[in-house]
Amino acid sequence: MNNSVSSDQGSTGFIIFISVIATIGGFLFGYDSGVINGTVKGLQIAFDSESAGTGFSVSSMLLGCAAGALFAGRLADRYGRKALLIVSSILFIISAWGSGVAGSTGEFVVYRILGGLAVGAASVMAPAYISEVALARYRGMLTSVQQIAIISGLTASFFSNYFLADSAGGSTAEFWLGYETWRWMFWVELIPAGIFFIALLAIPESPRFLVASGKTEKARAVLVRLYGSVDGTAKLTEISDSMAADHHRPRFSDLIDKAAGKVRPVVWIGLGLAILQQFVGINVVFYYGAVLWEAAGFTESQALLVNVLSGSISIAACFITFFLVDKIGRKPLLWFGSAGMAISLGVVAYAFAGAPVDAAGNLQLSDDSGLLALFGANIYVFLFNLSWGPVVWIMLGEMFPNQIRGSGLAVAGLAQWLANFLITWSFPILLAGIGLSAAYGIYTFFAALSVFFVIFMVRETKGKELEEME
Repeated sequence: MNNSVSSDQGSTGFIIFISVIATIGGFLFGYDSGVINGTVKGLQIAFDSESAGTGFSVSSMLLGCAAGALFAGRLADRYGRKALLIVSSILFIISAWGSGVAGSTGEFVVYRILGGLAVGAASVMAPAYISEVALARYRGMLTSVQQIAIISGLTASFFSNYFLADSAGGSTAEFWLGYETWRWMFWVELIPAGIFFIALLAIPESPRFLVASGKTEKARAVLVRLYGSVDGTAKLTEISDSMAADHHRPRFSDLIDKAAGKVRPVVWIGLGLAILQQFVGINVVFYYGAVLWEAAGFTESQALLVNVLSGSISIAACFITFFLVDKIGRKPLLWFGSAGMAISLGVVAYAFAGAPVDAAGNLQLSDDSGLLALFGANIYVFLFNLSWGPVVWIMLGEMFPNQIRGSGLAVAGLAQWLANFLITWSFPILLAGIGLSAAYGIYTFFAALSVFFVIFMVRETKGKELEEME
């Protein structure tokens, strides 16, 4: 690997370095999403909330995510990818501190929404930034690091929650300085959030944003540093020609095909990918894992430990995708994952079906049913993170043409987070109403539906330069 910064050869090492920095946003995305998992019981007691209220406290961040994703794409087209990532790092810091000190549901929701703005912005800007600095031949690999970072963040939050709760004797027990453990679970996030803010100061702006902003010489300097003088100059010409075919300043109206008078097909495909990624129910496992497994008869400590296991399995799956995505392509991974998820979710629904319920409303699974549910859920988590987890973010970062990348990501990101909110908010209500088995039956249906969506709607993007996207 060439780690030098040569004007003739560029620097692969530098591209990897700045891509990894961008993915710290993914780590915080994962941590901020997963930390809530171990705090649900503490929130219920501290704020005296029932299932619907708890569902809103947990899912409130997702409203911020939707707004963050929607506005980040447009603001990044105006102020730059780097600037938006820096703003998101500051919001992560404010949210982590505030969520821990919150004294009421309303105050907590405000801080979680601020964190959601950060997550929403990072979720669309990190893959966009990476796709705009990496070459096509390894763009999928580098963008898949985003999902590895997300799952690493989730796993780190699960491990942190487990360690803190185990040390203190429970998530609602006092841990240190007179504060309950669940508050410290949020404050741990201050460490990676601070690192993210400082590290972002070392990365350059996206060269494609610089060209779109008319800063051609700055774009040339970045491209030469990334790819070398010959390839960098050639890439500058490609980017300039691509954008010259339309107007320089992107806008939402670009999502409409003016000649046909309708929304561009690629936008509908992006929306479908974003929504189905959530409707298969993955974030029920990540946000409510502890509640889910306690409802299935596990102790709080066992449930938190299962979360750590699920996170570790997810990281392993993402590493497999890292090595496969630029070899076999995006589409084969998606349809294989869809089929596997439908089967494994069906297994989980079957394991929960017909199990008796105790006086507290918890399922009483037999040893065999408990093992079957645990096996099916972890196979499902593995397959999701082998396919729909990383590949959807890869595709959303690269499938849109230069002119509409910011706007396309904004709309797809909004849809993704609204779908996430709907699934997350509804789970406690479904759990109390129709039960775990029926809830998982719904997620099984959408996993099966996603097989056909991939086969008939999704177009392969492997090996294509961003300037080739239509």
